Amino acid sequence: MSDERSRPAQAPAGSGDALGARAAAPGPGGSTTNPRAGILVTGTEVLTGIISDRNGPWLSARLRESGVDAAAIEIVGDRPDDLLHALESMAQRGFALIVTSGGLGPTADDLTAEIVAQFSGREMVLDEQLEQRIGEILRPLMTRWRGLDHEAIRVSNRKQALVPAGATILEPVGTAPGFVVPPTTPGQPTVVVLPGPPGELQPMWQTAAQTAAFRDATAGATTYRTGIVRLFGIPESEIANTLRLAEAEGLALEQLEITTCLRRGEIEVATRYEPAAEEPYERLIEFIASRHADTLFSLDGTTVDEQVAELLAGHMVAVAESCTGGLMSARLTSRAGSSAYFAGGVVAYSNEVKAELVGVDAELIERVGAVSAEVAEALASGAMETFGADVGIGITGVAGPGGGTAEKPVGLVCFSVCERGGARITRGAQLPGDRADIRDRSTTVTMHLLRRLLSDEDERVRVPLPGEVEGSSRT
Repeated sequence: MSDERSRPAQAPAGSGDALGARAAAPGPGGSTTNPRAGILVTGTEVLTGIISDRNGPWLSARLRESGVDAAAIEIVGDRPDDLLHALESMAQRGFALIVTSGGLGPTADDLTAEIVAQFSGREMVLDEQLEQRIGEILRPLMTRWRGLDHEAIRVSNRKQALVPAGATILEPVGTAPGFVVPPTTPGQPTVVVLPGPPGELQPMWQTAAQTAAFRDATAGATTYRTGIVRLFGIPESEIANTLRLAEAEGLALEQLEITTCLRRGEIEVATRYEPAAEEPYERLIEFIASRHADTLFSLDGTTVDEQVAELLAGHMVAVAESCTGGLMSARLTSRAGSSAYFAGGVVAYSNEVKAELVGVDAELIERVGAVSAEVAEALASGAMETFGADVGIGITGVAGPGGGTAEKPVGLVCFSVCERGGARITRGAQLPGDRADIRDRSTTVTMHLLRRLLSDEDERVRVPLPGEVEGSSRT
């Protein structure tokens, strides 16, 4: 079972027929009038995986914040027939709005504006003011490079200033403008055309959402609320079973859109609902909490990283890690302001470094092996002493794909977290997955051990960590 998977646990029924620009499949609460939208990401480099799509999920979240049901994200290459077919397919499905990203550059394969104009039944026209504006943007760039073909740049500049007639132009953030194209016939979707670079697309989105064409297309959008709870140390199948039991006990799950997601070894249960379904949502959360009190660590959507950062207030933490190769330190320092609680870290990969930089007894390593609870504890204590910290973390394991033995197979990781003059938690776990999974999940396990240590949770009322092995302890 791999991470980063999600599925609707209780999905609304839908219709595949074209229902008109403002019709939609029933959503949470049974609504049938909420506008739906499609997101069309263009670019062969995205389709082939050279570049990961960051725009689709971001746009989906923004649409849902606007009360618009983001029904589909599609990726097409830089082929005009495929792009036109995707637009026509979304129109046939009754989407009120289509948002495209990419294909607005100056090169020959940037065809989005032209194809959107064809789809909308509009001519391409030159906007002279836009051409002048793009020229002003390019001028300082041209002075930095010698030997440029100014005529070629002028032609490219002109290409980007060709827009569908009647479109609302969105001011360029980089060199490419965006635009919003209203429908020419009843039932046709409005098309919002945005550039591909996220740094240009995201600020331009705010402008697009304020246009008259966008507001007309999204008229009747409802208000959605979203609640997220997070669990750790529980299989996804248990949550699926809990939802079945909740429905069997009469909870009104048909008013909720529930999605479960396995993310970095944690279970995330996200629920979207209309305000009228607040009571069914609260009943669901109470039901989940009653069945999984020992693994439910977030009722308000906060992540374990956020909780640990808050718990570390007034403390300094240090890390000595082996198999995670710096990922633990990177995770602790990924948040702004982490210098307030992160003292330092060392990647103690070799046994010599464990001994020389962290102070782990070489004889201990020889006797019990580098991958052991004892060495994890020595790493945590050594990190705390080396960096003068209040809290220490030690991680050692076999990330694979080689290096495992019958006694210490690939995926075996030992963890220890400790407080100066206080408690210590040491765990060993057999983690699933490939090398990347094991290393990433190791940081998640460590974050949860830190949370337990700093919040002083009663360890007697918890389920084991995933794949926990014998020899774990809290002292």
